[in-house]
Amino acid sequence: MRRTKTSDSFHGAAMGVFAIVAASAGEWLGGTATTGVSEYGFNYGLSGAWYTIANGIGVFFLAMLFAKLYRSLNSVTVPGIIEKFFGVKARTVSSILLVIVMLAVGLSQMVAAGKLGENLLGLSFTPVVLVFAVLFIVYTLAGGMNAVASTNKMHIFAMYGGVIIGVIFALVKVGGFGELMKWLDKDNISAATEAAIAATGKAGPQQQEAGGYLGMLTIGFSRVSSWVIASLLGACTAQAGIQPVLAAKDVSTAKKACIITALVTAPFGIFTALLGMAAKAMFNKGEMLYNADNVLITGKDALPTLMTGTYLHSNTLISGVVGGLVLAAILAAIISTVSPIILSAGTMVTKDLYQRVLKPDASDKQVLFVSRVVTAVSGVICAVAAIALVDLSAVLDIVYAAYSLRGAIFVVVLLGIYWKKASEKGACWSMVLTGVVAVFWKVYDIVAGHYPISDGITETYAAVAVALVATLVFSFVFPKKTPLGKAA
Repeated sequence: MRRTKTSDSFHGAAMGVFAIVAASAGEWLGGTATTGVSEYGFNYGLSGAWYTIANGIGVFFLAMLFAKLYRSLNSVTVPGIIEKFFGVKARTVSSILLVIVMLAVGLSQMVAAGKLGENLLGLSFTPVVLVFAVLFIVYTLAGGMNAVASTNKMHIFAMYGGVIIGVIFALVKVGGFGELMKWLDKDNISAATEAAIAATGKAGPQQQEAGGYLGMLTIGFSRVSSWVIASLLGACTAQAGIQPVLAAKDVSTAKKACIITALVTAPFGIFTALLGMAAKAMFNKGEMLYNADNVLITGKDALPTLMTGTYLHSNTLISGVVGGLVLAAILAAIISTVSPIILSAGTMVTKDLYQRVLKPDASDKQVLFVSRVVTAVSGVICAVAAIALVDLSAVLDIVYAAYSLRGAIFVVVLLGIYWKKASEKGACWSMVLTGVVAVFWKVYDIVAGHYPISDGITETYAAVAVALVATLVFSFVFPKKTPLGKAA
């Protein structure tokens, strides 16, 4: 708070490498990178780690090709960069869409936090969400980007320390890597596990040969490629991840920080996938069958059940202390994401809408006040929406489709940079249409159980294709105007 006296310091200014890495990494290492990837590890093995590997590839792509350009444009927001190539209207449209994406991501993180408290600590969902909301809103309002960078420095060590210790103790409990692979094999399922599955009258968790759990494409090429494409494109329009880069003290610092962020992000999923694999091995071995509600565990319950000894079928638990450390790692991952999310949403509303469109002559004191108010409102929206929508899994599936929209917007940006005929009106209509298609594609999948054209064509492919084609078509329909008002 002492270092945050101006709007520039609140949004980020003259940041060094480590501060940028800490603040930016929070965007890529959230609840999905922990509980989500451990679920993939339980079901598919190491290939679930592609989630964070893809994010690392995307950030490295940003470092090599666009970090220098972005930082040189002297804008603190991605929509501000879009204005450089299209105009104010495109900035406004992109800002509204990206704010929605940020709030959707923040909502998903709050659901993850509430569920964690509910499943592991036995607390009610709503109080947990409210406590988390108060926590991250207060420190984000106090210090802005300085607070995000400072707390995330601690979060990175908590995340990696917790999951690495968790993996070591999980392997020890299973009996070593050899025993892990033995009990992952579909042909080595204990009598206790088979009896527990039979008692439910339902099929148990999916099984495969042990070697499949080490394969990097077991999760499916379509999903891997979709993640990589979404990350390559999304990393270049993710306001929460890019804002610290735009606030770098110089171009060289921005590029270095992006490279290090990629190296910090990529390996994390390997450890959380291994935790999911350890949970599957213990399940097959008959030592961990039921969750807190005495229901046969699935991938979603794998990590919570692995960490909390009282949930184990037998008296073979990892360790209360180790479980606490892994819990701290997950909480750190969630908070490290949601804080920059609400800050980035507040920054875009303030800089792109309030200061750029509604009140261009606003004083710095007014801008700082509005920034804090909008950031607080963003946090409240995430918390309230999480409480209201927690039981609507279909809505949460649509939330994750927001990543596809973010990546598709970068396609529009690329055309603005490299295609002289790309028009502002064409960009605006393209971004709106892309948002509609991305949501429709996911809703169709939820209702029908498959995508409209083919199961291999996910919402990522659909959104990117629509963004490309629509920008080309609309730019010809609504051509760019010259200073004299004629079509270019």
